[in-house]
Amino acid sequence: MTNTNKAIQTHIPGFPRIGAARELKFALERHWRGELSEAGLEEIGRELRARHWALQREAGLDLVTVGDFAFYDQVASHIQLFGCEPARYGFNAEQSPLQRYFTMARGRSADVTPTAAHDADCGCGQPHASTSAALPAAAALEMTKWFDTNYHYLVPEFSADTSFTLAAERLLAEVAEAQTLGHAVKATLIGPLTLLWLGKSRDDSNFDRLSLLEQLLPAYSQLLQRLKAQGVQWVQIDEPILGLDLPAAWRNAFENTYWQLNQAGVPLLLATYFSPLEENLSLACRLPVAGLHVDAVRAPHELTSIADWLPVHKVLSVGIVDGRNIWRTDLDAALAKLAPIVDKRGGKLWLSSSCSLLHVPFSLAAEQHLDADIRDWLAFATEKLDELQLLKRTLQGDDTNAALTTARAAIASRRASPRVHQPAVRARLDQLPADADQRRSGFAERQAAQRARFKLPSFPTTTIGSFPQTPAIRSARAAHKRGELDAAGYQAQMRAEIADAVQRQEALGLDVLVHGEAERNDMVEYFGEQLDGFTFTQQGWVQSYGSRCVKPPIIYGDVNRPKAMTVDWTVHAQSLTAKPMKGMLTGPITILQWSFVRDDQPRADTALQLALAIRDEVTDLEQAGIGIIQIDEPAVREGLPLRRSRWDGYLDWATRAFRISASAVADRTQIHTHMCYAEFNDILPQIAAMDADVITIETSRSDMELLHGFGQFAYPNEIGPGVYDIHSPRVPDQQDMVRLLHKASAVIPPSRLWVNPDCGLKTRGWAETEAALRNMVAAAQQLRSVY
Repeated sequence: MTNTNKAIQTHIPGFPRIGAARELKFALERHWRGELSEAGLEEIGRELRARHWALQREAGLDLVTVGDFAFYDQVASHIQLFGCEPARYGFNAEQSPLQRYFTMARGRSADVTPTAAHDADCGCGQPHASTSAALPAAAALEMTKWFDTNYHYLVPEFSADTSFTLAAERLLAEVAEAQTLGHAVKATLIGPLTLLWLGKSRDDSNFDRLSLLEQLLPAYSQLLQRLKAQGVQWVQIDEPILGLDLPAAWRNAFENTYWQLNQAGVPLLLATYFSPLEENLSLACRLPVAGLHVDAVRAPHELTSIADWLPVHKVLSVGIVDGRNIWRTDLDAALAKLAPIVDKRGGKLWLSSSCSLLHVPFSLAAEQHLDADIRDWLAFATEKLDELQLLKRTLQGDDTNAALTTARAAIASRRASPRVHQPAVRARLDQLPADADQRRSGFAERQAAQRARFKLPSFPTTTIGSFPQTPAIRSARAAHKRGELDAAGYQAQMRAEIADAVQRQEALGLDVLVHGEAERNDMVEYFGEQLDGFTFTQQGWVQSYGSRCVKPPIIYGDVNRPKAMTVDWTVHAQSLTAKPMKGMLTGPITILQWSFVRDDQPRADTALQLALAIRDEVTDLEQAGIGIIQIDEPAVREGLPLRRSRWDGYLDWATRAFRISASAVADRTQIHTHMCYAEFNDILPQIAAMDADVITIETSRSDMELLHGFGQFAYPNEIGPGVYDIHSPRVPDQQDMVRLLHKASAVIPPSRLWVNPDCGLKTRGWAETEAALRNMVAAAQQLRSVY
């Protein structure tokens, strides 16, 4: 029996799974080191789920969400749920489901036996049956961004041979856990069409993933029947691809798909988020489901139409609280949007966050150090639960005057605060010359000047910037933050770490060095800490992928650079070597995308402020004698609106912001940029328009597939396709990197190729890093003898 008799209900599409103090992260890393058994990891998972369900119930939510928890990634969990693990892993009965799960996520080295693989990858520390034969090496699943968020998912691999078999024991056990604790359960699943859309074919780019739908649907139907039998009250099925520009075949598949799934008899809540429905609006409203969840933050203009189109017997779930940003909800504005919808729906409505709260930090409770005014402007995941309850109570006519008064005061404080606006920043923007985004000469002239200056060999080798953040580095940083290590002592220790990184690179034979970024906590936070207009949390962590968590800065006001941020460290590193030392900066769009951004002005304006701050740093580095400067922009692609009709406007201001940051230097100064873990082929003209002298990109997980588009486009500048995946602990083989470089040379002229890893190396250990880079340098030397 459902609880749809209640007029206004509250729920959320999902909740952060890492824990208030990143308990999941630390448990995973202990498990992978062999310090925590599978049973121990599973117990921590149970504790976190129970805690998070209790928070939802205590906040007054009518349903708790089950199925949003994952030990690494929810898409990878669905690969196991529907029994479509790629055959290339050669999994067998000796490997537990959790071991197989982590192997897909992290890869496997060639010399790992079934027992060793279990110990190394899952860390259970328990004896297992073993065979003498080693398992073959296996690269991890490709990783890319989840729609336009900062979360990474593992890409399913599909082929004509893919089959589906339901393996629902884990999900059903989690449902049972919640029911035993007395919760009313809403299970959540990724929809079948979205799951297929997110996947790819590893071997045949022409394979039609949609052809697998009829094989997949019976497994979904079977799962829904089992959820109904277990007493689940609602099943949320996420189909965010309804916010994309879908081919006709995919759009046409929705009605039959949901007609079949609806036969299971459990109420289905179809959930969309991140983008307007546009031409898919009427389709979503007429699908044979019991309810529809929509994102009223990203698409508020569609709410009235949806309320008109959606039959009154269906539930309308309105995502009115922002699940993607950390600003307190303007409750008066939200109530003004909701009141007419409640009237149209006969007083019945579900209230929710716009999307899963996976994308925001856990709670403000740990942020007492924040300036009181700024803290009052914020709402993290647990505070957003309270906002939903307050909206519900207000709409129901309960006495909420005191709470509303407090909320209104916070909104008014932010709007009026003089800390948000810097007149000098606005004046500089107004006076910016029209050609501020142009280099002095074209690429050919710059290339000649740079080659004369640096005299690098063919296939020059470099890294992306960061080196392992060792326990010693982290301990020194923590001691410095606590005041136990003074500034001089901290600087001395970081200089010693930089010297060590330089010496290791010299010994390896790399051609262009980096200082290793020992002093940096994070590639965005480090810069934000030195810029006006930013503030920072202590525990504001969000999951990026697996155990990787980031603590995004908060941009609350106008951005300005008071002083140089990287020059001293870079100049010190350059003084230790005769080889070129790259200055390492994070670009304006990546800082924008990887921060929580103010919502009181256009993002384009904030990006331009950031660009000018980075431009000042680039100029100072050049004046200090640094001849190669890398401005990382891995987030340009992910900032694209999900609707193509909005791409041009975004790309115009985003690429201009990069050029403004990079264009104040002389021809002989070489500008690099780095991009990773995204599909670039559809924006290659805009990437070329950024006009970086050298671009490095992630290509190893796709086996150089991403490079093909650069070749077909005839990308004009130099390029470094990543030759090994740094997110896997597997040390790459020299010959495998040679093979990738041969593939690259067939696409890009060898004279324009660089050799580098996919990404920065801060999460790796020194032993594997040096082994991998040694093989990489040897691979480059082997290529030089061929081309």
